[in-house]
Amino acid sequence: MKKVILSLFVVGSLMATSCKKAKEAKEEVTEATEKVVEKTEEAAKTVVEKTEEAVKTIQSAIEGVSIPEFADAKVGEHLKAYSEYAKEYIDAGKDAYKNAGLVKKGADLVAKGKEIVGGLDEEAAKKFNSVLTAIQAKMAPAK
Repeated sequence: MKKVILSLFVVGSLMATSCKKAKEAKEEVTEATEKVVEKTEEAAKTVVEKTEEAVKTIQSAIEGVSIPEFADAKVGEHLKAYSEYAKEYIDAGKDAYKNAGLVKKGADLVAKGKEIVGGLDEEAAKKFNSVLTAIQAKMAPAK
């Protein structure tokens, strides 16, 4: 009988010890899960912010050139029109100078661009010029 009672105490103590370890393991798992959820939420916010920045650009007719959003919508429209002109220019290739309509359109866009830059603040003018330079860089190989 002593052996049976002693065995029950040993089994009971083992079960009590294993239950404590299970509770500790459960708490560790809960903490790890909370950390993973926090990191996932941070990553999701970052993705949303990057996506919102990308949406704020106007689609350019030239591949690899994006037109950022300006306070004045006319600036973005002008850059889009210039990128469309550049696309036509690139498509025309060496015959671009023979096409009088294309040459006139280019001259008109350059003149209008000078007017637009005159009305911009310093930072917007830098943005405008960087986009214009990127478009013209794509046009250079067509010459």
